[in-house]
Amino acid sequence: MKVILLEDVKSLGKKGQLVDVSDGYARNFILAKKLGLEATPKNLNDLKLKKAHEDKLAAQRLQEAKEFAAKLEGLQVTVKIKAGEGGKLFGSVSSKEIAEAAKEQLGLDIDKKKLVLQNQIKAIGTTSVAVKLHPQVTGELKVIVQEA
Repeated sequence: MKVILLEDVKSLGKKGQLVDVSDGYARNFILAKKLGLEATPKNLNDLKLKKAHEDKLAAQRLQEAKEFAAKLEGLQVTVKIKAGEGGKLFGSVSSKEIAEAAKEQLGLDIDKKKLVLQNQIKAIGTTSVAVKLHPQVTGELKVIVQEA
């Protein structure tokens, strides 16, 4: 029997896949636990339409991420922190502080988890911070660290 999986099933397949299983396994496990649907022409057509819609949404999210990355390109954020002699900071600048400064100064709502700091910012100056907007798109934001 051919079955369309509604959820990931271990050792069988991923969500949305069309798999061939024995009639008993389909009736007693897959269909009984609502892990899949029988592959009727109507259900196959629904699956095709759903995949097309998901592809369209993914392309739209990718385009939005590219636009946001282009918007970030020329922007810079200033973070003020206490520093000692020689420009050494007391502690380091965190991604949370950068995200708060971006929201306050630029009005951009950037999630702190999307900021990728290669190494900690522990000195006064300008640093470029990567912003992971999408698995395929990474933008850059300049962070200027000044003494408070």
